[in-house]
Amino acid sequence: MKIDRLLAITVLLLGRKRVTAAELAERFEVTMKTIYRDMETLGMAGLPIVSHQGAAGGYEIMEQYTLDRQLVTGREIASLLAALKGMHHALDDRTFASLEEKIRALLTKTDEQDGDKHSAELVFDFHPWGQGPLNRDKVILFRKAIRERCRVRLRYLDGSGEESFRSVEPYTLIMKGSSWYVQAYCTLREDYRLFRLSRVMQPVLEQQTFVMRNPPELETIGWKQEWSGHTEMEVILCYRPEAIHRVLDIFSPDQIRYEADGSCRVQACLPVDDWFHSMLLSFGAQVKVLHPPSLAEEIRRQAMLMLQQYE
Repeated sequence: MKIDRLLAITVLLLGRKRVTAAELAERFEVTMKTIYRDMETLGMAGLPIVSHQGAAGGYEIMEQYTLDRQLVTGREIASLLAALKGMHHALDDRTFASLEEKIRALLTKTDEQDGDKHSAELVFDFHPWGQGPLNRDKVILFRKAIRERCRVRLRYLDGSGEESFRSVEPYTLIMKGSSWYVQAYCTLREDYRLFRLSRVMQPVLEQQTFVMRNPPELETIGWKQEWSGHTEMEVILCYRPEAIHRVLDIFSPDQIRYEADGSCRVQACLPVDDWFHSMLLSFGAQVKVLHPPSLAEEIRRQAMLMLQQYE
């Protein structure tokens, strides 16, 4: 509906500095002519939209403009409060508790009752299973380093088990799946890296500060294959039916094909490293490597070494 699109465009403009008509047309699956009409409608409704011409042109809303709070429903506020509670418990930061109180102060009694009805729909817990307060202490240390622009000295174990001493310039903490990472500039590698906090040991704040560089945008950053030191290869794995619930935890649905006998076959291009070997061995007799032969032989070799431990 047009009114829904107009509201969505308004929210999008409030969250971004500038957006082109072509981007809006692609996002909402309409023609650019429709976007031009929408912008005219929003302007006539009193929204202070500014149009810029040229290669860097586009639409934006004047900086001081904000939406009325009444456009946010009690259900939406309940979802926001649930996320804030999760962050407060994960980081033990009074800032999130204070923000939660401020948002609650904006609620009317009707909104509060509506929010309470939906408060149990979402629970955010950013503590991975089985991890104690040590991981949270690392998160707190790196947050302090990011705010104060301090380097952090640490020992790190990479995916191959190699230990190294690093001095890093942290920029952003990232929750990826159930694990915390920190995006940082590594002075040893002279490049940006994602460090998994569970593998960070003995982090210490250094007195030396650093000048803000230009880190990659988080929307485009991804795990670079050269970081693990292993190339990807095509693998085909056959899992028994009793292992499927674990297979779904590890692989994406498009990599899984279900067989008539209840088993499943996984086919994908993956980095075959020590972690991958350990993952396969953890399935025991519930998995068989069909391809490549070199991987099947390596799993057989490691299984024989395990057997020798008990002879």
